Amino acid sequence: MLSHPTMNGICCPPNILGQEAIGIVEEVGPKVRTLKAGDRVIILPVIACGSCDYCQREEYSLCGNTNPSKEMKAEYCRVPNADLTCIRAPRGVDARKLLGLSNVITTAWHALELAEVQEGDVVGVWGCGPIGLAVQQLAMLRGAKKVYAMDRDSQRLRSAEDFGMTPVDVSLHQEVGEYLLSIQEEGLDRAIEASGFRSVQKPPHAAMRAIGLERDSGDTLEDIIKATRKGGNVALVGDFFFTTHDFPIGPMMQKALRVRGGQVCPQKYYPFLLDLVVQGKLDPSSMFTYEDVFENIAEEYHKFTRHEVPGRLKVCLVTSFGRREQNQESGDMNAAQES
Repeated sequence: MLSHPTMNGICCPPNILGQEAIGIVEEVGPKVRTLKAGDRVIILPVIACGSCDYCQREEYSLCGNTNPSKEMKAEYCRVPNADLTCIRAPRGVDARKLLGLSNVITTAWHALELAEVQEGDVVGVWGCGPIGLAVQQLAMLRGAKKVYAMDRDSQRLRSAEDFGMTPVDVSLHQEVGEYLLSIQEEGLDRAIEASGFRSVQKPPHAAMRAIGLERDSGDTLEDIIKATRKGGNVALVGDFFFTTHDFPIGPMMQKALRVRGGQVCPQKYYPFLLDLVVQGKLDPSSMFTYEDVFENIAEEYHKFTRHEVPGRLKVCLVTSFGRREQNQESGDMNAAQES
């Protein structure tokens, strides 16, 4: 993500690019109490102390003593506050399912919690990338009556439709909010922004981005505020970092919309989400539409930025250790079949 040119200045040395990882514990520090060498773990994307006022309220991404961690694109990593940052995972679960749990699924569930999606709701989700698709599927799992999926990428829209959503190609509608109201007269009960600042469609925002007057775009937010019913809920989990212009603050206030946003607080959603995967009720592996070796990481980041990844979603990068694990599991399976 941070290879995108508009992100210059966000990730600076000595920070290491990356997030989302699973692995095997090789060594534990003297203060670690719940993990031991050899444990298989999901490494969460947020490091938290567990003791400050924010952590006591389960607002882990706002921790007053640490910073959110995105340092997971490496063969080995040191995980601070490991008891709170690592989730022990069973050996028998497919690696891709666990990897999807590390950030995407937790962020998607966080979005639904912020929007307070419940049974019978009509939900609109802006973005059909990995997080957007996960939000849509989990909304249906929570009992949503209907889910509209907004994007401009035809392959991602087909994926949303295959999962049972109602796709809306935003490139075909100059005013997406107006279009949604034309087919959903009462408006959306809950709207979720999962596409972020890159979703620029309207000429004024594109022009302001081009000349540097704004670095985030309120494009999708204008449509969301227009399409959401009075008294509805709006959640923002797309990546916004800067400022925008022409924000419709008046309509937001007059419609009495409840708007919430923020980075995921993943620790509060375990073991619930892991249990869903173990029980077979949720399969996050579908978001990984391509697999490559870890050594090709730079190339795959560039492909992801340009939407050139096969399947248009996420790449699963497998380290040399992970490849040895795969070969071992394959050998064990063949031996079991022969016996």
